[in-house]
Amino acid sequence: MIALTIAQLARAVGGDVVLAPGDTLDTVVSGTVDTDSRLIGPGDVFVAKPGEETDGHRFVAAAAEAGAAIAIVEHIVEAEGAGTITQIVVPGAVDALADLARDVVARVRNAGALRAVGITGSNGKTTTKNLLARILEGEGETVSPKASFNNEVGAPLTMLRLTETTEFLVSEFGASAPGEIARLAGLVEPDVGIVLMVGMAHAGGFGGIEATFAAKSELVRAIRPGGLAVLNADDSRVAAMAPLAAERGVAVRWFGRGPGAEVRADDVVVTASGTTCLVTAAGVTAPLRLRVLGEHHVMNALAAIAAATALGVSLADCIERLETVEIAERWRMQPMGSERIRIINDAYNASPDSMAAALRTLAQITGPGERTVAVLGAMSELGEHAEEEHDRVGLLAVRLGIQRIVVIGPDARRMYLEAVAQGSWDAEAVFFATADEAFDYLQGELRDGDRVLVKSSNSAGLRFLGDRLGESFS
Repeated sequence: MIALTIAQLARAVGGDVVLAPGDTLDTVVSGTVDTDSRLIGPGDVFVAKPGEETDGHRFVAAAAEAGAAIAIVEHIVEAEGAGTITQIVVPGAVDALADLARDVVARVRNAGALRAVGITGSNGKTTTKNLLARILEGEGETVSPKASFNNEVGAPLTMLRLTETTEFLVSEFGASAPGEIARLAGLVEPDVGIVLMVGMAHAGGFGGIEATFAAKSELVRAIRPGGLAVLNADDSRVAAMAPLAAERGVAVRWFGRGPGAEVRADDVVVTASGTTCLVTAAGVTAPLRLRVLGEHHVMNALAAIAAATALGVSLADCIERLETVEIAERWRMQPMGSERIRIINDAYNASPDSMAAALRTLAQITGPGERTVAVLGAMSELGEHAEEEHDRVGLLAVRLGIQRIVVIGPDARRMYLEAVAQGSWDAEAVFFATADEAFDYLQGELRDGDRVLVKSSNSAGLRFLGDRLGESFS
């Protein structure tokens, strides 16, 4: 975090200060801000966030022992050792975290050349964030989220990593309910906002696809006047956000696969080692070889290029830096295993759109004499659409000719039933209640030349099965 006095920090969060011995209101704090006491070090700021399973106030003394300079709390903590650090008492710790992030972003923006990019969409946020960060890091100091820090805690924590010399802030905005993106994006008022797609991910929480559209469009409404909205020309719902941009005096830049996109890809070829295409931006065309598996990542790369070139990066530099990216993120189309038996671990997240994209990639990268194996778990947060969407995945797997369909967990069982109903009944489709049972089966079933996709939502836990398979067949 940038250097702030205790007085400035308290004003930012609207808190009352209880000074520790040796501190004054002019004492300067510049350490890392975190809600996890285990990550706190000397000079850091610990935010005692109440949680569903535990309460951060229980760990104020531990943070003090680790060397924390400040604890932001909802009530005074008097446990032994807690009195050795200054405490700032606020009505709500999570709100205080957001207020502090807003203050720090404003200070850095006013003092330097900070430009902020916000990213949202039903799928692809983390990959696009990583691709764009890789491009911008070559231009200047860049701050972007670790993993998927995109919620009411993760997004502010990312913003609080800014320094006085940061030039680019890349924020990823996720949401499980209306209004969350508006709150998070409002902390930074992005110069550039990227909307990737509006799909069925989290549709259960939002209440349907139209509510999802409204939620994702909150980013466009948060872009500062004179800024830029980078929109997916191939997604009709995203394209419908253009008038919202015009209302705010925000320009639009289109990316996509169609001829009308300003930043587009042609001649896309998918192989087991990556995807090649021709990228056109600002009238310049150049070849791109993405090492990240999956044709769907071409759109993420186009979005990153559209934003980066708008920020002054040349297309040549964008491509050179993108071609150094080997995986989008751990557990996202992550190649494992060996050339003999290739495991693709993509079980960090799943929605109907990403499930379909991953299955298509599996079919595309499997050559003659090789066998496709899909290991599938449940997709979460689909609400009333869950049964229908799981049926669709089972149907698609059969239509794509996936030769072995392994379904795991009771919440995913409809995939198996639909695959059987579509003709995959002679051991082509199997069902297991647990990942351990599936692992034992796969240990005996997999053979040389198999290409194995492991895909599910995070809650299904199949990412760990993917790791086990990757280690077993490495």
